[in-house]
Amino acid sequence: MELLTLTAASLIIGAYLLGSVSSAIIVCRLMGLPDPRTQGSNNPGATNVLRIGGARAKPAAAITLLGDSIKGLLPMLAAHALGAAPVALAATGLAAFLGHLYPVFFGFRGGKGVATALGVQFGLYWPVGLCVAGIWLFVAKVLRISSASALVSMALAPFIVWWFRPDPALILMQVIITVLLFIRHSSNIRNLLSGDEGRIGTDSADNG
Repeated sequence: MELLTLTAASLIIGAYLLGSVSSAIIVCRLMGLPDPRTQGSNNPGATNVLRIGGARAKPAAAITLLGDSIKGLLPMLAAHALGAAPVALAATGLAAFLGHLYPVFFGFRGGKGVATALGVQFGLYWPVGLCVAGIWLFVAKVLRISSASALVSMALAPFIVWWFRPDPALILMQVIITVLLFIRHSSNIRNLLSGDEGRIGTDSADNG
């Protein structure tokens, strides 16, 4: 039991630390781009990198998106490989997500968490991630608003987890992620309600 507890604690701490590695800030520094925390929407996420990246916007944003997703995926795969119980698996996924939102290496100023949440979902069980990603793409195609795509897909995510992995700890993990993600998107929600939210491909769109 002591070894199992130590393993679970190591997974959770490791997930948080990996989540705290801000892909957007690192990519921007390596590619000579402005700090995403001080430009555009001031959000260190892929959408803001796309906004401020200039001629290198698309590759910089793509790398950021991939990096943020991997931060959620790898800890979950490690937890599976070590035979983590559902509670430890849920805590690991939540820790990775919290690391992205509140990164210890960058003054606890993180992104909005969509890509990292999706990585956690794919790591939990790939059909969960596939369903959430599919909903995101469908809403994005219909509405052309990235924040609306994130909010709709993540609002449905707890039900998708319940369908594929009906464990209370895993469902609770996703509920907490969804609630935190909605809180981080509070300004987007206000803009959506007022009709001021930018569409995909415009400078005012922000999903991070």
